[in-house]
Amino acid sequence: MPGERGPAPTRWNLLRTTRRLARVHRGAELLARKRRALVTELFGLARPALADRERLARRADSAYPALLDALAARGSDELRALGWPTRDPEAEIELRETWGVRVAEIEEMPRMRRGPVERGVAPATTGPAVTRAADEFEDLVALLVDAATRETQIRRLARALARTSRQVNTLEQRVGPTLARQAAAIRRTLEEREREDHLRLRRLGRSRLPR
Repeated sequence: MPGERGPAPTRWNLLRTTRRLARVHRGAELLARKRRALVTELFGLARPALADRERLARRADSAYPALLDALAARGSDELRALGWPTRDPEAEIELRETWGVRVAEIEEMPRMRRGPVERGVAPATTGPAVTRAADEFEDLVALLVDAATRETQIRRLARALARTSRQVNTLEQRVGPTLARQAAAIRRTLEEREREDHLRLRRLGRSRLPR
């Protein structure tokens, strides 16, 4: 390219540039393999994630009308009081790696649906509307927790895929071609010098021949 300055045209620089170019090719191939693996992993998660979103949409369509019925029956203040005691569900999570990308998977889902004893209320005192709303939203939370891991995996893998694609493009479209041009320019210069030296030696040899 015009204005591009490369290393000095020496045999050592030619060897070094050629080795660097070989490393770039190997690195680009390794990153391309990583990119293919990430794409495969993403496609494997795409269908379950789409199914998760459909289930969540259906459950939300059922849960929010139940909440409106409960609000109409008992009012927001009483519903807030009936929501106590709160709890902190715990889940067993395992970390694994896919080509250096750490993702989390839930090994054991916590049980979200509670019975009357766990809720600390009597169904006879709360009424069917409140019980149904609690059941619907606890099921919705269970779906959200289950779907959250896949959504997180997809986002992390997508970011890693974008980063890997940029690296592959940089090596294949910028670094590799630049090194190839530099190696070619050094090789041409060395070949021209060899031809000039050869011609110079031939002239010197002819000049020393007896006349």
